[in-house]
Amino acid sequence: MSYFTDSIEAALRKLEGAYAPNTIRSYHSDASQFVDWCLRAGVTPFPLGEATLIHYLECIQHRHAFTTLRRRTSSIRRVNGLLGHPDIPQAEPYRLAIRRIKRAKPIRTRQARGINRDLLLRAIAAQPDDLVGIRNRALLSIGYDFLARRSELTALRNEDVEFDARGGLRGVIRRSKTDPYGRGRLVFGSERSAKLLRRWLRRKPRDIPWLFCAVNHGTCLNRSVCGRTVSEIVKRAVVRTRGARPREAEISGHSLRVGAAQDLLADGHDIGAIMRAGGWSNMSIAMRYLSLAEHNIWQSR
Repeated sequence: MSYFTDSIEAALRKLEGAYAPNTIRSYHSDASQFVDWCLRAGVTPFPLGEATLIHYLECIQHRHAFTTLRRRTSSIRRVNGLLGHPDIPQAEPYRLAIRRIKRAKPIRTRQARGINRDLLLRAIAAQPDDLVGIRNRALLSIGYDFLARRSELTALRNEDVEFDARGGLRGVIRRSKTDPYGRGRLVFGSERSAKLLRRWLRRKPRDIPWLFCAVNHGTCLNRSVCGRTVSEIVKRAVVRTRGARPREAEISGHSLRVGAAQDLLADGHDIGAIMRAGGWSNMSIAMRYLSLAEHNIWQSR
């Protein structure tokens, strides 16, 4: 196991700087899980064999969506190539196995529930009046206004946001999932976000460059809040407003982005403007976010 783990880590270091860190971590996780399975099954993971990959996918298909299986396949084949081995030929047995798995699995992905404007305001109001709560209020409001992904929120630095003369915010998302080369996109925040951010910045040390830094035991740390923490902030904010835990996958770090896009559609903005605001380059993906716009108001049970 150690031999394959070390080899995978060495191979993935070749991707540093060319791919996003999250992508590299995903490759590492997918390849490591494949290696674990191979060792338990008594087969050699690399060089990758067609029969081995087919058997692996058939063994795990009941636990994962087809999109996950497709991603794992891509990761394993990428690592196999980085290790210097030829790619497996997509012969008839492989194509039939993939088709069989695809037909057996629903391909519609579960959409995170949108946090619409009304729920956002309740979530902001429900935050505690301490250092963490002050940070979280600003993060929730800006995440909604900027239609920001988790990775975009965690990457924001002080110089990326400025207050405008009208009392709002103007910012730039310098790099994103759909903008790996850093062309950037302009984003705008409301007067509400500007007020909440001013309050947070008065408490955050000026020498910390991250707009939303980590907080530990009432102390700001010189590192950005992580993506997992952003998801937890969003989920717990909803729990505070409703007094109960939402069902798994209903609320996620993307819920602010989903709700904001749905509210823009409900307010009469066209799909092109919404795609520009959220940095979508693919119409079908944007429409998946908007597919539940008529139900975007969270109903109390």
